Amino acid sequence: MARTQTDRCPGVLAVHQAADGGLARVRVPGGVLTADQLEVLRIAAQQLGNGRLELTSRGNVQVRGLSADGPRELSERLYDAGLLPSITHERVRNILASPLSGLDLESRYDVLPVAAAVDRALCSRPGLAELPGRFLFALDDGRGDLRGVQADVLVRAVDEREAVLSLGGLGVRVGWGEAAEAMVAASESFLVERTAQGSQAWRVAELDDGASRILDRLGLDRTGADQGETSALVPGVHAQVDGKCALVVTVPLGSLGPEQADALQQVSAGQVRITPWRSVVLPGLSGDPSERLDEVGLVTKADSPWNGVTACAGQPGCAKALADVRADARRVTPKLPRHGRPMHWSGCDRRCGKPAGEFVDVLAIGNGYVIDGERMGLQ
Repeated sequence: MARTQTDRCPGVLAVHQAADGGLARVRVPGGVLTADQLEVLRIAAQQLGNGRLELTSRGNVQVRGLSADGPRELSERLYDAGLLPSITHERVRNILASPLSGLDLESRYDVLPVAAAVDRALCSRPGLAELPGRFLFALDDGRGDLRGVQADVLVRAVDEREAVLSLGGLGVRVGWGEAAEAMVAASESFLVERTAQGSQAWRVAELDDGASRILDRLGLDRTGADQGETSALVPGVHAQVDGKCALVVTVPLGSLGPEQADALQQVSAGQVRITPWRSVVLPGLSGDPSERLDEVGLVTKADSPWNGVTACAGQPGCAKALADVRADARRVTPKLPRHGRPMHWSGCDRRCGKPAGEFVDVLAIGNGYVIDGERMGLQ
């Protein structure tokens, strides 16, 4: 499938002009932030934007409401904090990693060092600056939490020696020593194949027989579809193998206020991991800071109605939105029955930020909402 539309995926330098000002997306490869970097982002959002940090479905962070001169100041602060290591490649650093990787017994291999190696390799190759801003890498530590994120290039740990590299439904075995290079080589082959097809595709799935052709270019023999179970990241305390604990915290609607960001930074053990489910992981804790985080409106319980509920920007931030979906979601979500699926509120039929896989679709239509195809007025 050929595309003619320009890739407008925002970054720090390619800022999107929304109804409420500039929107900058900060890539966070592997989802890993130091506590100091989170503090830099929090202060930047307060001083340059609308004060809030938005967590995205790809484990990145957005700053909204930037003034005309905000992007330049933001980029300088991010560069100083180590969050903008490449000017040319900043939009292509879309790399997910299992948020509990290396921490518990479910982790077959710590994939975070591999994520860092992929990031370095991406930034070192000039041609890969041409990757679309939507092209996605993912590293699953074997627990199956990233199987459903619809990555273009997925590596899933088998054990401490091997992994399965998957493109679409096709998989090949690779050793960990070659995993990062294989992922980057696959992205290079994507660009070559895209040119060969005369396409402007953003994703592997949009190319004709894309996964198979890319593996052929790499000289890799497919072993069939990648097999394995899919698991979910559950909010709450998780025991680590070193005797400490990790706390998974849901950020309601993925919108992190300054007081909440400050609380996360204060209770962390020096690191915060952003997940693609609008939550964060605080690893290496000696105690349980749930009560402190609950006080500022974060969610640390697995039975909270806010788990799995997401929303686009809505009004007034987006000119295309037909409703203030976030305000409606905050008012109505605790009253709605749960369906055992994620729920996403959309201000228009573009459904920006929707989760991968099946979800409860709450779509604004101007005078109410359509929920999974059934028209409803929300009270």
